[in-house]
Amino acid sequence: MENILSLTNISKSYGNIQALKNVSFEVPAGSVFGILGPNGSGKTTLLGIVLDVLKADNGNFSWLNGMNPDDARKQIGSLLETPNFYHYLSAFDNLEIVGVIKQKDKKDRERVLKAVGLYERKDSKFQTFSLGMKQRLAIGSALLGNPKVLVLDEPTNGLDPAGIAEIRSMIKELNRSGITVVMASHLLDEVEKVCTHVAILKRGDLLLSGKVEEVLSNEDRVELKADDLSQLENILKELSSLQKIQISDGFVYAYGHDLDLKFINQYCMQKGIVLSHLLQKKKSLESKFIELTEK
Repeated sequence: MENILSLTNISKSYGNIQALKNVSFEVPAGSVFGILGPNGSGKTTLLGIVLDVLKADNGNFSWLNGMNPDDARKQIGSLLETPNFYHYLSAFDNLEIVGVIKQKDKKDRERVLKAVGLYERKDSKFQTFSLGMKQRLAIGSALLGNPKVLVLDEPTNGLDPAGIAEIRSMIKELNRSGITVVMASHLLDEVEKVCTHVAILKRGDLLLSGKVEEVLSNEDRVELKADDLSQLENILKELSSLQKIQISDGFVYAYGHDLDLKFINQYCMQKGIVLSHLLQKKKSLESKFIELTEK
């Protein structure tokens, strides 16, 4: 799979504060890539750098497999701050103004309004829109010109639950239409429900990156020990309920969902292995995220 965005050792400081510290990761084409972290973790700074709003102190990045930066920029729609829409103008007229500023064809407005689910309200004044509708129009402004990539900074910030649900659904639909989405968020729930891939930042450090189901796994973990760890590992591999098994620090760790310790113990005994240690450690996504960002 080709990469839409590649970052290598990106660093940025503001005086004595190091906002980003040698951050490297890749955004696969066709993904919804979440940059997740608490406030102050460097998410907005990172987006500013890859959008050429800020300049990194060290490191480099490339869009669209090394495409010329000027050409690549034409393929990227971004929303770091909500545009200053005119309250007394319609959605249609507001997008025309944005289109003139961005030098985009105003004929593109109908496609954009349909894409964000506002075509039926194209002639309604902006002031009559709900918060969710206003944010959808803002994302629509970033879609002018039919970009391949959409970059969003905290797209659901300040919205009520209904507005959050609207934006989440819209992002998924845009991704299904072929747009790669890169979004920053401090909300674990948002990344879990919307994103396919994630990078977790804390105070400028990249803690983890990869597929959401791997980085934010919500599996049960069982810790086991016996005299022969290799033999224990081999017989556990025959259990279909276990997704992953590994040996580390003198234990065998088994991962799966809704694991039954009594059944595992009986199974091992039937195979001639007596367990000297069996402990279940269930870890929620919330506890894992807190653990990652507080270490």
